[in-house]
Amino acid sequence: MRLADIPEERVDWSREAPTRTEGASGHALTRRRLCGALQQRVVEYAPGYLADHWCAKGHVLFVLGGALVIEHEDGSPAIALDEGMSWAVGDDARPAHRVRTEGGARVFIVD
Repeated sequence: MRLADIPEERVDWSREAPTRTEGASGHALTRRRLCGALQQRVVEYAPGYLADHWCAKGHVLFVLGGALVIEHEDGSPAIALDEGMSWAVGDDARPAHRVRTEGGARVFIVD
């Protein structure tokens, strides 16, 4: 990750309009902000959410509230994340991953 050409900026996430995305089950509300080549997001996963796709993009994720699980396309062990925990993966990392949550979660993601 290269943090170049990013102006200093304060973000009030409550003022960013959320976009609703349907998963294979449940939905997610995403507030997004672009910073040069980087994207910052606050994502609220509804209880029962399961992503509808596998992802190979790199992310840094921090769990603000709730809990979620990162599943892997090849069936390798899932990674459980609770409030206060983080997870990171590089671009084009294999196996691909996806998110699921039973009780809901709120996360901050940079990618």
